[in-house]
Amino acid sequence: MANKYASSLIDFLNESPCNFLAAKTISSRLEEAGYRRLNLGDAWSFHGYNKFYVVKNDSAVFAVSIGSQNAAQGFRVITAHSDSPCFRIKPKAEITTEGGIVKLNTEVYGGPILYTWFDRPLSVAGRVMLRGSDALHPESHTINIKRPVMVIPHLAIHFNRAVNEGNPLSKQKDMLPVIGIITEEAERGNMLINLVAKELDVEKSQILDFDLMLYPSQPATFVGVNDEFVCGGRIDDLSMAHAALTAFLEAENKTVTRVLAIFDNEETGSGTKQGAASPVLANIIQRTITSHGGSNEDFLRAVANSFMISADNGHAFHPNYTEKYDPTNHPVMGGGPIIKINANCKYMTDAHSAAIFAEICREAGVPCQTFVNHSDVAGGSTLGNILTSQIDIAGVDVGNPIWAMHSACETGAAIDQEYMIRAFLRFYQM
Repeated sequence: MANKYASSLIDFLNESPCNFLAAKTISSRLEEAGYRRLNLGDAWSFHGYNKFYVVKNDSAVFAVSIGSQNAAQGFRVITAHSDSPCFRIKPKAEITTEGGIVKLNTEVYGGPILYTWFDRPLSVAGRVMLRGSDALHPESHTINIKRPVMVIPHLAIHFNRAVNEGNPLSKQKDMLPVIGIITEEAERGNMLINLVAKELDVEKSQILDFDLMLYPSQPATFVGVNDEFVCGGRIDDLSMAHAALTAFLEAENKTVTRVLAIFDNEETGSGTKQGAASPVLANIIQRTITSHGGSNEDFLRAVANSFMISADNGHAFHPNYTEKYDPTNHPVMGGGPIIKINANCKYMTDAHSAAIFAEICREAGVPCQTFVNHSDVAGGSTLGNILTSQIDIAGVDVGNPIWAMHSACETGAAIDQEYMIRAFLRFYQM
């Protein structure tokens, strides 16, 4: 039977078709909970409130609930990321082919499973920059075309009889979406811009640039005889962003300082000003302390006394590919949060931090699992060890197990979302 947290996750996924819309959704929920938005470029002064958030580049969100105890006693931090692998539309994207058929020139973002994007109704979401008060201050607007407007059609099997025996794909040739057929000459070269201008109700001349991504328009949904699974796009890593946000807002501990950090660009290495490799989180924590009269010494003590949970999804045991998994550490669907461990420090987890998270799960009454790669399979990295290059904080890498990571449609267990939220809530309440 579906639980309220899994139902809430489905709503969150459907409201967040790309990183910019995920940040907007998170910001809206923080606003509803009484959090005040601060700007990084302004002087910070706290008078009569202790809850705030900041947004970086429209796609990363950082929220802080300041506790009553001395900040040097340390913070409770949970991190996740807002981006997922997809296709980004290039500038001057329209290519008109025979019969007036228009396809879009796109570039792959991150590492998607390419063939899962074929023959799906697709839509467009992202950020559009409009002319502002002056050249240095363009206006930023999010956009979501909430209907299918394109498709990446596969080649028929009759033209490639060996397609089911292996099909190498060209990102430049095979993966370009078709957006429509020209019916008027005025549409030539303007089909996408006309769509964007109409959606935003602006003149085309006001549009300066855009960050637009494709996404599958089919909504996330429950699957399974008993609604055991959640299927949808962007479960990695929006399910962890949702879990962290939910626990952050539900926690009632007014003693410790709680931090929520949702970064962007994890899928491309985090090397941006809004990514985990930047000093943005360290800067926010330091400014929080100094704006309350603390010193740099207080900041250093706070970091030493803090603990961070880096939350990014992991791989669930796949019943069709048992040989791909470690023989003794393969987390299963519905088995609870996983602690991610790697001997070569791809994760920040060590025995000390793993023990802490395992105890948090025990106290929260949820099961806990471990994930270690099959020794013949190289694994990836995530936020935790990247963040430690900017802030020397203790922490652990965790996540929920899912199938088909980086597919256009991923699958997770509904109960695991509840388990993770309960664990996060326990952490914030400690």
